[in-house]
Amino acid sequence: MKTVFAHRGIPTLAPENTLSAFSLCKPHGIQWIECDVDILADGTVVVSHDDTLDRCTDRSGSLYDIHSGDLALIDAGSWFADAFIGERIPTLDQLIALVNQDELNINVEIKSCRAGWAMTEQLIDNVITALAKLDPGRQLIVSSFNHLALAEFKRRRPQTAVACLFEAGQLGEDWLSAMQKCQADCIHPADRGLTQQMIADFKAAGYQVNVYTVNDLARANQLFNWGVDGVFTDIPHRFPAKYRT
Repeated sequence: MKTVFAHRGIPTLAPENTLSAFSLCKPHGIQWIECDVDILADGTVVVSHDDTLDRCTDRSGSLYDIHSGDLALIDAGSWFADAFIGERIPTLDQLIALVNQDELNINVEIKSCRAGWAMTEQLIDNVITALAKLDPGRQLIVSSFNHLALAEFKRRRPQTAVACLFEAGQLGEDWLSAMQKCQADCIHPADRGLTQQMIADFKAAGYQVNVYTVNDLARANQLFNWGVDGVFTDIPHRFPAKYRT
């Protein structure tokens, strides 16, 4: 079974990491979504790739300086299109409610919290609290580039499948040690520079391989033929139906 993950929802049709972007998945027959989570000053876990507001909202500044009450005042959609004026940064709780409602599966990426380890621990704790609200029938992967945080998450919630993310060019000879330390089930490498031999090595070690971010159908097909299990993409709705149902 080959899997297509909707990367931050469908960010080519709606503003990334918003409820609008994720709510488009079910109508398009997409079963898996991927989201990024970080933390606000008051401990609220929000769905956001950046730890600043600058790129995807009408505000500037750090997530670590705002509180949950500020979210109603921040527009996360008007930058994308007029149809999304008033879109909000969602909380993880709100996204989990949507996942349960639409019967989706979810990959939650814990961001490398730049506010320090104390805030990272709070992020992990609060993610775990939110995930307890996920319906039992929903499939879940938790991933991170921060392998220290991922290992700590796995220690606190061992029943959850976890995945080590690796940036392009950073898959050194110690990749297996990182995977083993995190007790990872999956490896999520960047597409750039990925070779058939590397994929064969990952598979030989017993790992599920999901590659990001693949926005070319021919490249996705090549990766699947090399043995990749899944790809993260900004265009999941353009993939053939066999990958989406």
